[in-house]
Amino acid sequence: MDNISSLLLQFNNEIRLSGFFGIFIILSFCEIYIPRRQLIVAKYRRWYANLGIIIINSLLVEIIFPGILIIVSVWAYRNNIGILNYLDFPILVNMVVSVLFLDFAIYVQHVAFHRFNFLWKIHKVHHVDLDLDVTTGLRFHPFEIIISLLIKAIIVLAIGISAVNVIIFQIILNTTSMFNHSNISLPNFLDRVLRYLIVTPDMHLVHHSDILEENNSNYGFNLSIWDKIFKTYLVSPKSGLDNMRIGVPHYKDQRYSKNLLVILFLPLKRRRKNF
Repeated sequence: MDNISSLLLQFNNEIRLSGFFGIFIILSFCEIYIPRRQLIVAKYRRWYANLGIIIINSLLVEIIFPGILIIVSVWAYRNNIGILNYLDFPILVNMVVSVLFLDFAIYVQHVAFHRFNFLWKIHKVHHVDLDLDVTTGLRFHPFEIIISLLIKAIIVLAIGISAVNVIIFQIILNTTSMFNHSNISLPNFLDRVLRYLIVTPDMHLVHHSDILEENNSNYGFNLSIWDKIFKTYLVSPKSGLDNMRIGVPHYKDQRYSKNLLVILFLPLKRRRKNF
């Protein structure tokens, strides 16, 4: 286990990038051969915008906050700060507890971005996409990325999450976010089985409904248990997954899906409605 930890720390960026591109390519091919829904907007136009946001966010994090979570984790360990730094758990138990804490924090953060108007204005960038695919899983406004990064840093500090477990969670979060946003059709029996543990594409698809009650459900990004525990779980939309409309009611213009500048300046746009 120590050897694995050393490798994760030494080749952190290489491992995360390899995992990202590997999963991205696999899911992209699956979307071609087993698509869940027919796309509304030309894929190449949406990908130009979505990949543009992803690149901007990656550069932003690397330039302004390079390795901040690792730095916070190491500092907390050296100064004996955080719950887990006081508890002598076995390595695997420590990892499971760390992932659970971080995953729950992401669930709470996601709920907050929907419930508070000033946060929703930022998070709305993720929801106005008229289609869902692997790129939507990483389509978040730079402001949201910064806020999320700061929230995760606080959790890492308070819980005392190790640098290795931070890396493991980042890999898990990126992978599951791309997976559950992907436009792939899973067999019904497989979807039902997977939902006992993780968020599936069909489960998360409900969250992107343009009906407010359905949009305020299925907040989980990785584990499905939080939605079930806190009663935010919805099996399927009223109109069924095939007929469900994606997006936000007052933002159905395709430019919100394919125009990078329009998307980036969306949080500054005066709201006509709360949703």
